[in-house]
Amino acid sequence: MLKLKGVFSALVTPFNEDGSVDYGALRALIEWQIVEGVAGVSPVGTTGESPTLNPADHLKVIEATVEAVAGRAKVIAGTGANSTEEAVHLTREIIGIGVDATLQVTPYYNKPNAEGLYRHFSSVAALGVPVVLYNVPGRSSKEIPLEVVARLAKDPNVCAIKEAAGSVERVSAIKHACPELTVLSGDDSLTLPMLSVGAEGVISVCSNVIPRAMSEMVNLAMAGDFVQARAYHAKYYPLFRDMFCDTNPIPVKAALAMMGKIKQVYRLPLCEPSEANLAKIRACLETLKLI
Repeated sequence: MLKLKGVFSALVTPFNEDGSVDYGALRALIEWQIVEGVAGVSPVGTTGESPTLNPADHLKVIEATVEAVAGRAKVIAGTGANSTEEAVHLTREIIGIGVDATLQVTPYYNKPNAEGLYRHFSSVAALGVPVVLYNVPGRSSKEIPLEVVARLAKDPNVCAIKEAAGSVERVSAIKHACPELTVLSGDDSLTLPMLSVGAEGVISVCSNVIPRAMSEMVNLAMAGDFVQARAYHAKYYPLFRDMFCDTNPIPVKAALAMMGKIKQVYRLPLCEPSEANLAKIRACLETLKLI
């Protein structure tokens, strides 16, 4: 079974002024992430604005990511959907292009029951691609129940779960119910406490901005040095906070634009942050000497 640990950057999708994907900026961002030491990248998840990428763009971004990574890090591709048929189709399309795993979000809006969730994820896992479950009730309005996680963990193709429910206790519950299942934090500010109770890494928004520091914090914690890891957490907590002063990925794209990494362009219905939030983001980056 695929083993995932460390920092996986939930990549933004850079756009040109006309709204098309800026593949040059994407390749440069990926190169910087790898040089700075991340364990992997996760394209076209929530942070990659997957809801507004059409199917052709969606697959092309994944292909471009695999090409840019060139085997130097893991690629966890977002191919989830609230339609099982669509999730299966997108996942089938990435077979053979070199991804290491697929990130499968809880079906959103239609709020399936426990059995529906189990059948949904099992249908994707049946394709043979390693699956990372993505529990994010704040966006999907539905938590993956613990008993469903435990059932799915018996499938050899379900290798991990990204926990973005804001609960450290749930990490303990998952590790108690299925100790072999890898848990990855989906909340930057909770990464350190989640690591302390058994998580093995993070799929991170903030590592778009601080890939090296995030990797060092996680590596220290994984090595048992929580004193030094806490120092990183304390230093970068303001960034963990301010990158969510508006809907993700609005703040992180604004930050990367201030750093000169991408253009600050979104696809509607997402748009630029308010002047007050822009000032907050800039002040945070300046305090941390990131700009």
